[in-house]
Amino acid sequence: MKAYVFPGQGAQFSGMGKDLYENSALAKELFEQANNILGFRITDIMFEGENDELTQTKVTQPAIFLHSVILAKVLGKNFNADMVAGHSLGEFSALVAADYMTFEDGLKLVYKRAMAMQKACEQNPSTMAAILGLDDNVVERICSEIDGIVVPANYNCPGQLVISGSLEAIDEACEKLTQEGARRALKLPVGGAFHSPLMEPARLELANAIEATPFKNGNCPIYQNVTAKAESDPDKIKSNLIKQLTASVKWTQTMEQMQSDGLSKVIEVGPGKVLQGLFKKMDRALETESAQILQ
Repeated sequence: MKAYVFPGQGAQFSGMGKDLYENSALAKELFEQANNILGFRITDIMFEGENDELTQTKVTQPAIFLHSVILAKVLGKNFNADMVAGHSLGEFSALVAADYMTFEDGLKLVYKRAMAMQKACEQNPSTMAAILGLDDNVVERICSEIDGIVVPANYNCPGQLVISGSLEAIDEACEKLTQEGARRALKLPVGGAFHSPLMEPARLELANAIEATPFKNGNCPIYQNVTAKAESDPDKIKSNLIKQLTASVKWTQTMEQMQSDGLSKVIEVGPGKVLQGLFKKMDRALETESAQILQ
């Protein structure tokens, strides 16, 4: 069974999506539609922008979404997924690619999500840190013993977990996890504590927008971050998506579940190869590739 997977924030680069724009009339049309919906020329930043422009959350999230979704649309009939999943922001790309919602609705939600997250970050100075080389349960235990807000945010693959929380609690957790034997406890250059209770203001803001967005039956099941299980009921998908901003991204569990459901090949749609790398860490023999348009 083939899984198409969609990356999250961090995969952006200058020049992303430019080859699509130049080589496909459909891609060009969708990119221009996106410029109109957003009210600024995001394509100029994607194709020629400096790194500091591309890393602004309000640009990064729609940029990665557009690169992924437009590539999936250009693949047309060659996009034949048995299952889809997306890492954090990538879940929105996966939902549009698998036809659970329209391109326009997906883009509007992603932009609202980015703006709401940016606002929540400004309200509560906070951060995230990658913890390498410890079992998940050790990281969970240490987080639960700390007084401030710090939680496991991204279960990326066995031995790689990202924690999220207030600045002081993250510092304390990094110190304790290093004492417990973590190979590395590395603070990440992010704007705030994504996938933690500190994102509650953003979750509330986005919840109304998700509720008001029409969802329909998709082409294949989506493995969602919140449950790590295959979902195909639009109402359930909506409810899980609303929880996503303050809940952990269960990517390790998603990969394991896909494998036990018969996964044989992974195709990453969008910028970078991060997700392929995570699947390979779990199973070296698994076939993985990046989606490409045939010229």
